[in-house]
Amino acid sequence: MPRISPFVGLLFDPSVVGSHEAVTTPPYDVIPDDDRRRYLDASPYNVIRLDLGSGEPEDVGDDRYRGASNDLRSWIDAGALRPTPEAAYFPYEMRGSWHGRPIAVRGVICAVDLEALGGSIVPHERTMEGPIEDRLRLLREVRANLSSIYAVFRGPNPLLGALVDEATAGAPEASMTDESGVEHRLWVARPDPALPRALEADSLMIADGHHRYATALRYRDEMHAEHGPGPWDRVMMLVVDASAEEPPVLPFHRIQVSGPVQAAGHRVRDLAEVLEAVSDEQVRYGMAVVEDGVLVHRIADLSGEPPAVGPLHDQVLRGLDDELRFTPDAVVAEAAVRNGDAVAAYFLAPTEAGRIRAVVDRGDRLPQKSTFFWPKPRTGLVIRPLDPPRVPDVPTSGRDRSRASSTPTQ
Repeated sequence: MPRISPFVGLLFDPSVVGSHEAVTTPPYDVIPDDDRRRYLDASPYNVIRLDLGSGEPEDVGDDRYRGASNDLRSWIDAGALRPTPEAAYFPYEMRGSWHGRPIAVRGVICAVDLEALGGSIVPHERTMEGPIEDRLRLLREVRANLSSIYAVFRGPNPLLGALVDEATAGAPEASMTDESGVEHRLWVARPDPALPRALEADSLMIADGHHRYATALRYRDEMHAEHGPGPWDRVMMLVVDASAEEPPVLPFHRIQVSGPVQAAGHRVRDLAEVLEAVSDEQVRYGMAVVEDGVLVHRIADLSGEPPAVGPLHDQVLRGLDDELRFTPDAVVAEAAVRNGDAVAAYFLAPTEAGRIRAVVDRGDRLPQKSTFFWPKPRTGLVIRPLDPPRVPDVPTSGRDRSRASSTPTQ
């Protein structure tokens, strides 16, 4: 049974930092290199400075992680980040448009007790060692959850739905519109002692943040060895009722930078026709490859069950994990082949949360970077510190936060 609890969160103060558009980002692992400079230039308080560093030449290696820690603490001291007055839940809503139809994904950001994967918290993707080591070195220094892991449960859960309904009827504590036109809104809600019990009969499937969850487990084990139990026994997570919400599950397309290529299937005209023809239900993928000096587009069918990314790796990409890169943008994947930076690109169709859950229920996992749950919770709208935040001696502005405690419950 997953155990959830409220926590004291750090929120950006708009009277100090300006708009939330200027200080928040997508999750670190979906930020293209070309966009990093834009976020850095947006504000000296942009959370990318914590998550990925300042981008300065000297900000490399251990200095990057120490620099992130120094920035976090200086922002708290300056009043740019302020703690909530007490431990709270954070109802969260993402509202936008997908293929011409409106979508809304709502849930609650909370602290979730860490446990070994496979019990009441289940993964659906494999992880890679490199990202885990990077996130672990950062967590050791900043001692904070900078972004929410995103998890879904089967539901229905009327109590969680009622909490979100009540919160969203009022004005949000923080709001912003991202680069895709998705509106993100966050509220602060007093703890409801009945809410943890309402989730006890369900299990959480990680939708996004497998590497961050694996990192939190490793950090917990390190801290247990030195200090025993503590706030590192929990991690920040957005939990969403999959029976009430229908988050689109977009694909991560594959870019093969080197190695042998299997050109299968039949040719089609262009990328637009590929994207129209690929099908998760029919286990059909597309590809772009240069043949005789010409960029060629193909579609091919696979055997097996959806989601198609599993059969693709088993039948076409087996043994090529080290040669693969990933992007949710099909145009970017095609351009890598066109420009000679890759030998092939593989295109997949969107899938469904239910198909992913079926993989988990039969005891399997999908390859790394298999799904792109969209929209993703915004990094920086709320931060969970592992150390009790010290209230700075600066004037309070905006909403009254004068009751913030220097010894909050984590």
